Amino acid sequence: MAPLWLCLCVCLQIPGFCTNLLLSQTPGRILAQTNNETAIFCELKEEHAGVYWYRWIQEMQNFQFLVYSSPLGKAIYGANISQDKFSVQRASSRTSYSLHIGRLHASDNGTYYCSVSQSSQLLLGSGTWLGVVDVLPLPPKTTQSPPPKKPARCVTKGKAISKKGACSPLVWVPLAAGVLLLLLSLVPTAHRLHRLRRRLWLRVHRQ
Repeated sequence: MAPLWLCLCVCLQIPGFCTNLLLSQTPGRILAQTNNETAIFCELKEEHAGVYWYRWIQEMQNFQFLVYSSPLGKAIYGANISQDKFSVQRASSRTSYSLHIGRLHASDNGTYYCSVSQSSQLLLGSGTWLGVVDVLPLPPKTTQSPPPKKPARCVTKGKAISKKGACSPLVWVPLAAGVLLLLLSLVPTAHRLHRLRRRLWLRVHRQ
């Protein structure tokens, strides 16, 4: 067992040294809420004599052995590891394992690794970071552009809607004054046409 731990320490000092294509670990990152449960999956490219699960605790600089699961489904737990909290399930393909963690707590934070023993070495997976929080952060809000404004009408049921734009007094007051002046200028012209028409009528009837 000593050579396995020796290789394990080397892997921690040189990240990725023992990682290889024989293991595929998912997901790479998990953010979970307290008292919930989660699962980490490990896919092997070929059958091995069981899978080991470890947790690296960054704050304590400690690499903790959690559980070993044999191909026959027998589990061997590390010191002070609760069997009710950690469990390993194996798929029918015999190359897929999953580590299930229940009743999550802040003490479960860390990076979890599945590994297999080969040539007196422990080959590690890519690792899964697990963070446990009391309240999950809300998803970011998507900003939506405001809908296009409809042109305002000046009057609806006798009530003014807008005082800007075409409905502004600065626009319609000069316009109304111009129309009034135009009408006033047409009054003398209309009176002259009426007098001219009457003279023509009188001349026609005298003749």
